[in-house]
Amino acid sequence: MIALVGRPNVGKSTLFNRLTGTRDAIVADFAGLTRDRHYGNGHLGKREYIVIDTGGFEPDAGEGSIYREMAKQTRQAVAESDVVLFVLDARAGLSAQDHEIAQYLRRLGKPTILVANKAEGMTQGVQLVEFFELGLGEVLPVSSAHGQGVRSMLERALDAVPGFGDDEGEEGDPEPEVIKLAVAGRPNVGKSTLINAWLGEERLVAFDMPGTTRDAISVPFERDGKKFELIDTAGLRRKGKVFEAIEKFSVVKTLQAIESAHVVLLLLDATQGVTDQDAHIAGYILESGRAVVLAVNKWDAVDSYQREQLERQIETRLAFLKFASLHLISARKRQGLGPVWKSIIQAQASAMRKMPTPQLTRLLQESIAFQSPQKVGMYRPKMRYAHQGGMNPPVIVIHGNSLEHVPDAYKRFLEGRFRKAFNLVGTPLRIEFKTSSNPYKE
Repeated sequence: MIALVGRPNVGKSTLFNRLTGTRDAIVADFAGLTRDRHYGNGHLGKREYIVIDTGGFEPDAGEGSIYREMAKQTRQAVAESDVVLFVLDARAGLSAQDHEIAQYLRRLGKPTILVANKAEGMTQGVQLVEFFELGLGEVLPVSSAHGQGVRSMLERALDAVPGFGDDEGEEGDPEPEVIKLAVAGRPNVGKSTLINAWLGEERLVAFDMPGTTRDAISVPFERDGKKFELIDTAGLRRKGKVFEAIEKFSVVKTLQAIESAHVVLLLLDATQGVTDQDAHIAGYILESGRAVVLAVNKWDAVDSYQREQLERQIETRLAFLKFASLHLISARKRQGLGPVWKSIIQAQASAMRKMPTPQLTRLLQESIAFQSPQKVGMYRPKMRYAHQGGMNPPVIVIHGNSLEHVPDAYKRFLEGRFRKAFNLVGTPLRIEFKTSSNPYKE
């Protein structure tokens, strides 16, 4: 495990993306962008490794500040790692902060490699001499943006890990499927607090300030033998409130996280009710076809009247998510979290449900016998058979004649029958109609 450590804006996230071959970490010319520990996988030949990207390390951060929380995350990342890459800015040179970080790393005695980033076009030698003052050995010049020197730096890092052989990465038993769970919601509803409660550690920065999480942070997790990937997303604000370019990146990363997830846990704030923004996020989840579970956080902080109002708001403003399970929780007090997991597993199972063609067709014919679609003008829709057209979300394709005239009300009637028969809870269900062409039309 390799930890990337350094002061803000030295290029740690760019190096993380280079080492993992992804664009998972947001990169911009803006100090303090990464705030949580961020994990990624990579490999060099047969040797596999895990990289941890951290926020800018400021050991002298003031009490109660967000930077103190970021420093705490960085210390935990260093404790978890086998080797540390101390990233420096080759162009900006040494700072007092670099000396403090070096002093901290020397005390730990963990294998540490000095990496002078942004060294493209610079001649080695004179410019890098000052970095030897840190007392951590040789300095490796790299350019994470252009990839220069990254491979030799990575080889040096892997060789520094005791017992790291070349036989890593041999094929073993196939891993069970990992369920990707995205926790989405408005800023400051308690998403990071909830994930920390599940993990039993302060894995993510939880701070009483909207917009603390700026990236979509992925965390591996296992519960009752099932493997999950928990994705803590940045809070989605209304477009009018997204001023910083960084926040626009965050919105894109959040939407990507929702699309790539198997299940989305939509977190609401009991103290603020169901807002327009909650409805927008719910609508996007539905459009993406993701399985969804609703949870109302801070339930312990409202009285009985507010609870009644909230239940009414959910019924009216989120009526299109009637198929989703609803849970009332307190992430801070860890109340009501157990049943949420049952609903998450049920929603994922429903999204991947297999529906045999004979069973679907028989159910379709029984529905028509119970209530046939109305005649529209001179056309009467005739449905002949149905089959499954996809999963996650489940898609049912119905074939027949004049099906473009099937009213929406009848479509909802069929959806209800299919949902009940196959116990589809927590997942959208899409019904598509395919009309046979008439060979005598011309």
